[in-house]
Amino acid sequence: MSLVQIKGLKKAFGKNTVLDGIDLSIEEGEVVAIIGPSGTGKSTLLRCINLLEKPEEGQISIEGDFFDLAQLTSQRKLQLRQHTEMVFQQFNLFKHRNALENVMEGLRVVKKIPKDEARKLALKELEKVGMGDRLYHYPRHLSGGQQQRVAIARALALKPKLLLMDEPTSALDPELVGEVLLTIKQAAKDGYTILLVTHEMDFVKNVADRIIFLEEGKIVADGSPKQIFDNPENERLRIFLRNINMLRTGDDYVI
Repeated sequence: MSLVQIKGLKKAFGKNTVLDGIDLSIEEGEVVAIIGPSGTGKSTLLRCINLLEKPEEGQISIEGDFFDLAQLTSQRKLQLRQHTEMVFQQFNLFKHRNALENVMEGLRVVKKIPKDEARKLALKELEKVGMGDRLYHYPRHLSGGQQQRVAIARALALKPKLLLMDEPTSALDPELVGEVLLTIKQAAKDGYTILLVTHEMDFVKNVADRIIFLEEGKIVADGSPKQIFDNPENERLRIFLRNINMLRTGDDYVI
C-alpha cells in the first residue's frame, strides 16, 4: 500500500473549478514534482492536502490513516496536519524569533517536546542545512536563501510523513536558488517523502522520482523524468516543455 493515497480531490473557487478529481498515490521515500502552467492548481493541491484550503470532495490516506477531506472535525484536521509539513514560497518565519527559536517552536508547541531536547533537535537540523553559524540571527538579518533553509529545517525537525514544498525557490534571487535546492536534495537523500511544486526543471530532472504534469486541474501526464522530458506523449506537455526551453533560447513561444 502506498504511503499517501489521494482520491477524487475537487476544489473550486466560485464557478472556477481548480482541481477536478485528482487521484494520486505516493510511495514512501518518493520525491514527486508537480509541474504545469500557472493557474492550473499546483499550489492549490498542496494547500488542500494540508487543509489550508477546504476541498469540496476528496479523500486522503497517509500511512493507512484515512481522512474525508470534505467532512473533518477539528480533531481530525489536527491529526492530518500532524502527518504533513509545508514549506512556503515566502518562508513564513516568526520575525521576532531567531533561527534556533523558529525551529524549536513547532517541536515545543506541536510535539510538546521539553525545551532542552527541542533545542538539541533544532540545532541538529540547522547544522544539516548549513545554518549552524546563524542560530541567533533573526529573519531580517538573513538572506532569502538562508531564511528558506531555516524554514526547511523547521519542517524537517517535525519528521513529517509527507513534506509539501510550494515553489520554495520562487521568491529568491537567482544566485540564492542553488543553496536551497541543495538542501532539498539532501532531504530527498535522507529518505523524506516529498511533494514539490517547482519551475526548476533541471532540478526536477535530477532529483524527482516522478513528475506530474497538471493542466486545467487534471493530471494529464505522470511518469519518470525520462518519460516526461525525453518522450512526452501528451501534446499539451510537449508544448509546455517547448515553451520552457524557449525561455532559455529566446525563441518565440508556441501557442
